[in-house]
Amino acid sequence: MGRAIEFMMADRQNNLFSAYFDEGVYSDPISAAGLVRWDSDGDQTWSYSAPQGVEYIDTVYTFNVADNVAWAIYYPTFPLLEVHADGHFHLRKNTVEPLGMAVRGSEALMLGYGSRLRYCEMTDLEATVVGEAEVTMPDGTPLKRYTRPVGRGGSLYLRGTTSVRQWYVLAM
Repeated sequence: MGRAIEFMMADRQNNLFSAYFDEGVYSDPISAAGLVRWDSDGDQTWSYSAPQGVEYIDTVYTFNVADNVAWAIYYPTFPLLEVHADGHFHLRKNTVEPLGMAVRGSEALMLGYGSRLRYCEMTDLEATVVGEAEVTMPDGTPLKRYTRPVGRGGSLYLRGTTSVRQWYVLAM
């Protein structure tokens, strides 16, 4: 399944996506695409190939898988990549470099470093920030300590750092 896997997530159709970081992209032919889809037998069914004039994937920073679509934001230019189950994909210009994201329809929540949350609206061409907020605990203190966010469709899951059973959910 390649080297240097940053994310590995399945959808409800039993497809498994593996998203890679630079050590795999530059050293392993399987990982070189940056984002690959596998079937339930472990056979590769799709891999990303950047269109002409678009930067290739160096490292996938953010990943989200929903029922029939996967979303990725990748270094170096941070476009928003939308991949459908049939292999069709769409790229949007994006100015946010998030650690995690939730996506519902034409809306996205993007969580940056710390507690910075950006609300974005998507058009065919770009994801535009239309609002910003800070993620806080019920007592009003900013939520700053959590492990790598996990995006599943319209929800973003954050695991606290004090217990493996402590999870926070941002839902759209």
